[in-house]
Amino acid sequence: MDERLCLLTVHAHPDDEASKGAGTVARYHAEGVRTVLVCCTGGEEGDILNPEMESPEVRANIAAVRREELANAAKVIGYDEVVMLGYRDSGMPGSDANLHPRSFAQSNFNDAVGRLVTIIRRTKPQVIVTYGDDHRGYPHPDHIKVHDITMPAFDAAGDPDAFPWAGEPWQPLKVYYTMWSRKRMLATHEKFLELGLESPYSDDWFKNRDWGEDTTTTSVDIYGYTDARREGLLAHRTQVDPNSRFWFGLPPEVAREVHPFDDYVRARSLVDEPLPEEDLFAGVRERVSA
Repeated sequence: MDERLCLLTVHAHPDDEASKGAGTVARYHAEGVRTVLVCCTGGEEGDILNPEMESPEVRANIAAVRREELANAAKVIGYDEVVMLGYRDSGMPGSDANLHPRSFAQSNFNDAVGRLVTIIRRTKPQVIVTYGDDHRGYPHPDHIKVHDITMPAFDAAGDPDAFPWAGEPWQPLKVYYTMWSRKRMLATHEKFLELGLESPYSDDWFKNRDWGEDTTTTSVDIYGYTDARREGLLAHRTQVDPNSRFWFGLPPEVAREVHPFDDYVRARSLVDEPLPEEDLFAGVRERVSA
């Protein structure tokens, strides 16, 4: 292989790229890795959660506003390219928006996979980050669809018989599921308590969740890059309340030190690399000459 290292992340809506793995993208971008974001929908169904942004004008132009927010967040985080997959936000489970003919939930499966394959073949990522197959915590139709199209696209991108119109075949080497580990959330909760602050996580919040076995396979050290999540989230002014205790309840200087890792599950790998890992490109770097 004689290609630049490339990381491609697949997210459902504008703001997902900020809340999930932003520090990882910031770190790899700083190291010279090409970083590409695929955003599957325009976020048309997003609620306005910041009171300062509530206005008839913003509501009437929410798609354009969210697109601008996405561009600002991507720049702050360190994405080299943002590609819109071109579907409409499907809304929360059970909402009327699920049935909109242009929604991601209603999209033709082969069409959606083909669009993603086209992007993969053009950008040539060795590593793809997407969502896992356990949606019990957040069964949003668009998050489910992201998983459902990314996994077959991983295989199809390298198959010359699949989607022959989508460009020259390119086989990515690894797929990861982004996650919020229990370790990270527990560390955050305990830091709130240590400082005498009200935690956004209650004891019952942890007790009422069936965490099962820790599935983390890969933890990327993002020390020095944790502000990417904070700044990326703040760029999504309609979607994120800057006074949110959940996102910003800890002082920034404290939040930087609490679990400065992004955690992942390695879902597929075509390289023989032992687990656990500290690098999404483990086993890949030596295959790439530049």
